Amino acid sequence: MAEVLVVGSCNMDLVFYAPRLPVPGETIHGTRFASGFGGKGANQCAAAAKLGAKAAMIGKVGNDTYGEECISNFKALGINADHVTVTGEASTGVGPVTVGEDGNNLLMIIPGANLHLTESDVDAASSLFQSAKVLLCQWEIPPHSTLHALKKAQDAGIFTIFNPAPAPQEKLSLDFFKYSDITCANETEASTMTGLEVTDVESAKVAVLHFLEMGCRIAIITLGKDGCVFASQGLEEPSWVQADKVNAVDTTGAGDSFAGALAFFFAKLPDLPLKEKLRRSCFVASDSVKREGAQKSYSWRRDLPDEVFA
Repeated sequence: MAEVLVVGSCNMDLVFYAPRLPVPGETIHGTRFASGFGGKGANQCAAAAKLGAKAAMIGKVGNDTYGEECISNFKALGINADHVTVTGEASTGVGPVTVGEDGNNLLMIIPGANLHLTESDVDAASSLFQSAKVLLCQWEIPPHSTLHALKKAQDAGIFTIFNPAPAPQEKLSLDFFKYSDITCANETEASTMTGLEVTDVESAKVAVLHFLEMGCRIAIITLGKDGCVFASQGLEEPSWVQADKVNAVDTTGAGDSFAGALAFFFAKLPDLPLKEKLRRSCFVASDSVKREGAQKSYSWRRDLPDEVFA
C-alpha cells in the first residue's frame, strides 16, 4: 500500500565540506567528508515518509554495497522498497556534493543504475498505482520512464507532481506537462525551460505563466530562502508564498524536502488550500536547511509543530 508513490533516482551522496565553493581551476582544502543517502527521488520519498505518509519507491540500484545500503535505508524509514530493483549493468548512482560554510552547495550526479529504470519496471509495480493518491517524478531517470509513470498515474486517477530536476538540457515534450497536475521547478530549471532569467519573485511570476501555457494545471517555481511563486489555471495572477527566515547550514536536498512535503500534503490533507499547502511545504524545507545533509536533515513528524499537520 502507498499514499505517496515516487518513481525516480536512488543515489549515495558523497559530501565534501569546505570553507567556500572552489572556482573553476582552483584547488582548495576541504575540512571534512561524509556520505549519506540521496538521489532526488529517494530524497523526496524519504521526506514524505518522515512526515507520516505511507510511501513507496520505484527505482534501480547497482549490485554493490551502495545499492544494498540504499534498500536497507528505505526499509529503515518505513518505505515500501519492493520495487527498488538491482541491476548488474551499472553501479549505484552517486552524487558528489561540495558544501561551503555559507550553506551553498555545488552538486554533480553520476546516475549509473538510475538510467536503467525502464517502463517495464514501472509496469511491474502496477499494484502500487492502485492505492497511491500522489505520484512524484523527477528528471534523474530515463525520460520515457518518467513520462510512462505520469501517464499510468493519470489513467489511474492519481494526482501527479513533476519536478523537472536537474534542469533538462533538451526541449521537453509537452506531454510531460499534459500529464502533470503540478510542475514544480526551481529558478535554474525555470530559466532553462522557459528561456527567461528567473532570479527573484517578480521574474518568477512571469516565468510561472509559461509553464501553464505548456499544459500543467498548477505551476510552481521555488526560490530558496525567498519561498515560492505559483499560478494555476483559472487563477487571475501568480501569487508569492514567503518562507521563514532561518540560519542555513546546508541547503543540500532542500528542494527535495519541499517536493516531498507537497506530495504529503496533497495525499494527507487534500482539502487544505493550495497556498497553505505551499506555505507549510516551505516551512518543512526551511527547517531542513538548519542541519547538514539531505535525508538526514529532514525532520520526523514528531519533531515538527502540531500546527503543521492540523
